Order: sequence, then C-alpha cells, then structure tokens
Amino acid sequence: MSGSELHAPVTAFSSDVAFTPSVKAIQERKGSRHGYARMETGGSWQTEISADLAGFIESRTSVFLATASAAGQPYIQHRGGPAGFLKVIDRKTIGFADFAGNRQYITQGNLSENPKAHLFLMDYAHRQRVKIWGEAKVVEDDAELLARLHPEGYRARVEQAILFTVSAWDANCPQHIPQLFEASAVQAALAERDRKIEELEREIARLTGK
Repeated sequence: MSGSELHAPVTAFSSDVAFTPSVKAIQERKGSRHGYARMETGGSWQTEISADLAGFIESRTSVFLATASAAGQPYIQHRGGPAGFLKVIDRKTIGFADFAGNRQYITQGNLSENPKAHLFLMDYAHRQRVKIWGEAKVVEDDAELLARLHPEGYRARVEQAILFTVSAWDANCPQHIPQLFEASAVQAALAERDRKIEELEREIARLTGK
C-alpha cells in the first residue's frame, strides 16, 4: 500500500449526518451495515428538496422540530397550521411562520447556541414519514418574510419565522405506522357519501314514480 493510499481521505456520504461512526459500528454488529453501505455507494440520501418532497412538505398540517442545546439536551416541538403553512422557499430551504404560543422559547434558545435541527413529518393516512436533517435559524425582524410565510386567512399571530436549511433527507417505509385520518378528511368523505345517497334516492324516486 502506498503512502498516498494510507492518507487518502475517508469518503463522506450525505447519510453520515445520521450514520456516525458509533451508529455504523452498531449497524455492523447487528448485521445491517452491508445494506446501508450499498445505499451509500449507490447515491446515499438526497440533499436537495425534490418536486415530490416539496409536494409532501406543503401538504402537511403538522411537523415536529427537534433541536438540542449546546450541552446536548434534546427538545422536540410540535408546530401545526393549515396545509401550506410549511413553505418550500428553494431546493435547500423550508420556511414557516412561528405562531405565538406559550412563550417558553426553548427551541429559539437552543438554536441560538446550536443550529443543528431536524424535521420529522408524518402522513398517517398514507402511512408515510420523512426525516430531514439540517440547520435552522429564527428570523424576527423581516416583515416581508413574515408576511410571506403567514398562511392566508389563518387566525394566528406570527411572532417570528423559522428557516430550515436541508442537509439530507430520508423517507421511511410504512412499517408500524398506524393509519389515521384527519377529522376534516373524514367529514369531507362523509359529506360526499351523503350527497351520492341523496342523488340515488332521487333517481330511485324518479324511476318508481314515488
């Protein structure tokens, strides 16, 4: 082996944002490293927002945002709003309005000392989940951005904005995800069912002369 080979840099993959050496060691011990190594050499995780991912993001009404303090204390915050409250700004950036809440400011405090963040998005109806790694920042003094991110007609006070820069993302299989439906979707389906029943009853009455 030549000296240049001895000092060759280790190949970095986008999935290394999650697959640290410790994680890879456990994967090796438990037998999954080979499959993930093949995934890495085949292209690893995507690092930009695709058209399909953008559609998924902007259709969500709920998201979980994970941060950690400089000391490593983790925190997960839920944020929700009408479909479209999560906005894809460009191929690397997601933005959303941060509505006034309980004023604990744990997420903002964490981001002020550690920008690393994670978005976890669920679609329970179709049993899909997407995990997005990156960095986030809070924007307080950009009126144009706050107005752009405020969902039209949504009655909530926008206190600030959060911009999330994507490092890598992965979509998981549906295993163990319960199939749940939003109340609005169920109500719409029931209303459509009732409409069709009324149409059929009118048609029966017309045919039978009753």
